[in-house]
Amino acid sequence: MHQHHKKTGTTDKNTPRIALVGNPNVGKSSIFSLLTGRYVTVSNYPGTTVEIVTGNTAIGKKRFLIIDSPGVNSLMPMSEDEKVTRDILLEEETASVIQVADTKNIKRSLFLTLQLVEMGLPVVLDLNMRDESLSRGIKIEEDVLGDILGIEIVSTIAVQKKGIDSLKKAVLRSNVSSYSFSYDMNIEEHISRIESLLPEAHISKRSIALMILSGDKTLKDWLHKKVKGKDLDRIEELRDRLSEKYAHPLNYVISQQRFKIVDDIAQRVFTKIPVRRSGASALLDKITTHPVLGFPFLFLVLFVLYEFVGVFGAGTLVDLIEDVVFEKYLNPLATNIITAVLPVKFIQDLLVGPYGIITMAITYAIAIILPITATFFIAFAVMEDSGYLPRLATMLNRVFRAIGLNGKAVLPMVLGLGCDTMATLTARIMDTRKERIIVTLLLALGVPCSAQLGVILGMFGKQPIEALLIWIAVLTGVMLFVGYISSKIVPGQDSDFILEIPPLRLPQLSNILIKTMGRIEWYLKEAVPLFILGTLVLFTADKLKLLPLIEKAASPVIVNFLGLPAKAAESFIIGFLRRDYGAAGLFALQEQGMLNTEQVVVSLTTITLFIPCIANLFVIIKERGLKTALIITAFVFPFSIMVGGLLHHLLSWLRVFN
Repeated sequence: MHQHHKKTGTTDKNTPRIALVGNPNVGKSSIFSLLTGRYVTVSNYPGTTVEIVTGNTAIGKKRFLIIDSPGVNSLMPMSEDEKVTRDILLEEETASVIQVADTKNIKRSLFLTLQLVEMGLPVVLDLNMRDESLSRGIKIEEDVLGDILGIEIVSTIAVQKKGIDSLKKAVLRSNVSSYSFSYDMNIEEHISRIESLLPEAHISKRSIALMILSGDKTLKDWLHKKVKGKDLDRIEELRDRLSEKYAHPLNYVISQQRFKIVDDIAQRVFTKIPVRRSGASALLDKITTHPVLGFPFLFLVLFVLYEFVGVFGAGTLVDLIEDVVFEKYLNPLATNIITAVLPVKFIQDLLVGPYGIITMAITYAIAIILPITATFFIAFAVMEDSGYLPRLATMLNRVFRAIGLNGKAVLPMVLGLGCDTMATLTARIMDTRKERIIVTLLLALGVPCSAQLGVILGMFGKQPIEALLIWIAVLTGVMLFVGYISSKIVPGQDSDFILEIPPLRLPQLSNILIKTMGRIEWYLKEAVPLFILGTLVLFTADKLKLLPLIEKAASPVIVNFLGLPAKAAESFIIGFLRRDYGAAGLFALQEQGMLNTEQVVVSLTTITLFIPCIANLFVIIKERGLKTALIITAFVFPFSIMVGGLLHHLLSWLRVFN
């Protein structure tokens, strides 16, 4: 399988490859960034939606291509991420594997180490986060561990850039482990029988035989390509025969025997040392994960987030960049130059008209959305680096369980308050396809992006407080209801909630800047072309005189069912292309006195639940496929109108604002 990657320098097929492997949240990306000097060089792994990161590095006088594989708990794939990591090792020639381990969680890491040892690959074990393990009173005897496994062992503290030189030197000395261990007699007998039927590969036949015995369905394609039909039947027969000898599934039996070996190694290398913790840090640790006290802390975090992103980003920065830089200087300058150089009216309209690429798409992408997403990226990097997000996920796990998800879903949901488009991409952190679809649906349905949220809160600021409370209550109810129903309808399994909780720490400025710049680079590459495409759709609809027709067709629903003025139809049309502009259209109607309080609540509830903006829709198609995207849209569009209509009739009947 050929590896596609955007290059950070010149690499060719002969450049030796180093695979970075590790459990989730062990600091693998930080190690990658320190080795390559780049934060992200992203591409999809062929045939999947999983992104992998590649970059060049020089170690000694040799050049290497580093592949940062997705975080895994096992090389017996249970998710698409784990399959991609296994495939990188199985299908690509690897000069060395650096396994990044979380020192304070050594057993979980050693479970993966044993699988790499079985694969017969040259391995370097990097014990990362050494400072955190010592602060918890955990010390690992590196020399003893190195002697047992017969491989290079290095310890690093990635966030402080410590130990990277030692890691580079260890890579040049990396070797295949001399450690060998056995399973019970029955398993060993069947391993050797299956080995004799397997072809040569980049990893050992023994490890492939163990994957087959563990019931790895993701190997099927590879086996069909490489093994003759009759040998395949024989392999199946051997697996079935072995499974009859045990009361439990074979993958459970094999895992349990591996865990026993891990326990034995851990006991020999693990030392507990006395530790002193400051009272303040222990107290903060308790509060942030407490099922009751955690909520006031969460509201404080959300308030600071709103002030920084919603007020400073969406207010101060947008006003400065849009009103001053673009409206005063750049757009008039672009209009003058294009009018003088290109006298064709159609081209002028295309570039600088009301739906022009420069005056609408570029202004929107750079002047309105970029300041908001940049401030959100900074805030998110701070939350990520401080260790608060895993705590939030743990605290809200019970709430998300009710809707077929787990606490990990809090991460894309919080991200959605910055930009739903980007949050849809982060739905990949969910372990199963079912969970990824539910998260994508809820993001598309009820999470307003910060640009839209700024306008919405601005409108509610001029209304009585109960208007805002009704809006929040309806959205919360809808999200819980739709989440619960979709958890019953969407096929697939729920996953276990396994999340390592790192200690709270002071975020590092360099890390925040690296992460923010990486994400801004992503935004400019991924999102800006989508805004240009959206504007072209609007430009075409305007030129073909379709906008007034759509408005006229929509007005019976808008006026009769939602109880809004006919002019509000414009806001819903433009809301699909530019979410915040849709809300801004309603803002203008409110300013002109065309909306009363009830109409403000109904219109804002409907537009928040309305179909996602065009950029988000394209990302849903890219991530979940066209069929799922169409089903989500076909549900969200009538559902949002229905909720708005019911709310209008309920508020009128109860005379809440009369």
